[in-house]
Amino acid sequence: MWNHRHMTDPSSSSDTAGKTEITVHTSTEADWPTVEQLDAVAFGHYPAAEHSAFWRSLVDPADLLLAREGDTPVGVAMHLPLEFTVPGGEQVAARGITWVSVAPTHRRRGILRTMFTALHEGISATGAPISALTASEGGIYSRFGYGPATVSAGVSLDRRFARFLDTTPDPGGVRIVDAETARTLLPEIYERWRLVTPGAQARPEQYWERMFADSQETRGGATALFFFVHPDGYAAYRYKNTRRPGEDDALVALVTDFVTVTNDAHAALWRTLCGLDLTDRIEAHGHPDDPLRLLLTDYRLPRTVSRTDDLWLRIMNVPAALRLRRYAVDLSTVVEVEDPFLDAGGRFALEISGGRASCERTDAPARFRMRIDVLAGMYLGAHRARGYAAANRLWAADPAELTALDNAFCSDRPAVLGWGF
Repeated sequence: MWNHRHMTDPSSSSDTAGKTEITVHTSTEADWPTVEQLDAVAFGHYPAAEHSAFWRSLVDPADLLLAREGDTPVGVAMHLPLEFTVPGGEQVAARGITWVSVAPTHRRRGILRTMFTALHEGISATGAPISALTASEGGIYSRFGYGPATVSAGVSLDRRFARFLDTTPDPGGVRIVDAETARTLLPEIYERWRLVTPGAQARPEQYWERMFADSQETRGGATALFFFVHPDGYAAYRYKNTRRPGEDDALVALVTDFVTVTNDAHAALWRTLCGLDLTDRIEAHGHPDDPLRLLLTDYRLPRTVSRTDDLWLRIMNVPAALRLRRYAVDLSTVVEVEDPFLDAGGRFALEISGGRASCERTDAPARFRMRIDVLAGMYLGAHRARGYAAANRLWAADPAELTALDNAFCSDRPAVLGWGF
């Protein structure tokens, strides 16, 4: 059990009389109402009963931390087991951090750092080489060693004008299925997809149960789910009537889950979605390099309406993490990693041959230097070494070596978050 303490000073005075002790403890089942109250205040909505039940089924209370000032709860954070894919298809056991909240009455008192110190002690004890989170704000977690490792782009397509190029495959094979049938088909397709997709996690059974329960609380004012299924992919979507400034009412298909194992499945499902005759727009999220616009006669028709980070990673054990993934080119170098939060940094000899890496601590001179959040951002291939170098966040002894590092960390499949946690 963790029991961390630190003193905080709520005033600007240097007088120690005003200091208050903050303690961080592991929780029990009885603490869930308190956890939910803190989370509701932080994120602006009370969780539905099914949302609470979902998370209670996934998280061991021993992995949930509460910060208290005396008897008053002032912060919460928790972690849960994950398994996700890295480049090359290796499955990595990791820990996912979620429900991170600090009471607005106790800001700027070091509570988040204290909770994260205790939380990462627990993660280290599991032996997980990587930890992960999805961030509600982009400026918080880099100081704890986390870097954005997948990127998602929101696309809006006026399907009334969608025309496919003559070169676009028309493989067919898509069928309409009801929710009961989809429940039997989608998990297997998803599993095949995630086993070859960096960043995608295994979905627990509870995830599928919640998805197919499809309660009103999860619909955001839209319809129940519809399903198109291909042998190697699927699309789940809802309809919603929307009005935008200067526009008439529009019927929009909101794609909530789009998974394709093959290029043929991708083309076939987009052809089918664009065949929804009474639909004005299709809105979906995917990787920024999704080939949809390359399938169409009008390259500009799919409008990118958002671009955001999804999965953030932290390397807990640099040698172990670098040995797990596969690489595009051979490389022999020394990388110096700075870790401002934990002690995972150091200087490492990285030897890549035939796609596999060995990695050991070394005293040899560094050829590259970077913070650990930069290494995390490169780990799945979503961000390039050359981009970090241009931003002065990665130092290279030789530009030619930078090209080799850049190429080595490429992935043959884009990294995608499997589910938000």
